[in-house]
Order: sequence, then structure tokens, then C-alpha cells
Amino acid sequence: MKKTTKTATKSARAAPRGQGDWRVALLARVRALIEDADPGVTEEAKWKKASNPAGVPTWSHDGIICTGEKYKDKVKLTFAQGAKLADPSRLFNAGLDGGTRRAIDFQDGDKLNEKAFKMLIREAVAFNTSKAAPKKTKRS
Repeated sequence: MKKTTKTATKSARAAPRGQGDWRVALLARVRALIEDADPGVTEEAKWKKASNPAGVPTWSHDGIICTGEKYKDKVKLTFAQGAKLADPSRLFNAGLDGGTRRAIDFQDGDKLNEKAFKMLIREAVAFNTSKAAPKKTKRS
């Protein structure tokens, strides 16, 4: 079972100047919930560039589960295969017209339904693992 990659996430966890606010706290809470929902999750910083040297926190388990991005007025959690996931609690509120991805946008003061979020993470992991290539076994 994979463990969360702590060294790869240092830059993803670092708060850029001026963003040490509710967005950082929300991403920290989301991170804890994801790790609780799937102890085998891997987190890494992807898509590093000059305008975002810390990169985008990306959680994976047999494929990308979701990414977490901080914007001036919101935090966006984008689920790579969100369109294929059931969302009975209606957490998804962005990207609803897309054929693949779905997102949850949080504004300052929004509440996170933690139980429903963890269920959504588990469903995304189950989807990814069901699509993962079966491991080849050696024949004797």
C-alpha cells in the first residue's frame, strides 16, 4: 500500500505569500480528509511554473483523484473523473456541463460536508482502481 509522499508535497503545502488565510486552512482540512478516506493516497505537487512555483496539490490512487487549487476568491477541488461518480449529496457545483471532470468551488465561509466528501473520495478511488490495469503474474 502506498503512503502519502510527504517529501513530494512540501512545496504543495507551502503557503505562497499573501495566501495564509482561509484557503490554506481549507486545503489543510481537505488534505486530512483525503488521507483519512484513503490511507493509500499519494500527494504530489504538479504543474509547477513561475506564476505558481509550489505547483498544484494532486492526490492520486491508481490515477488522479482530484487537485486542489487556490484562487483569489475560492478554492477549487477538481475531480479528474467526476462526471463518472455519483454525487448524491450534490457536492459538485462547478464544471457540471463537462464530459469528464467535475469540481467543488468553495468561497470564504462555505461549509464542507466532511462525511459526503470522504464518501466521494472513496468512490473516486474505487473508480480508479476498477480501471487500473491488472498486474501481470509470473507463470512458473
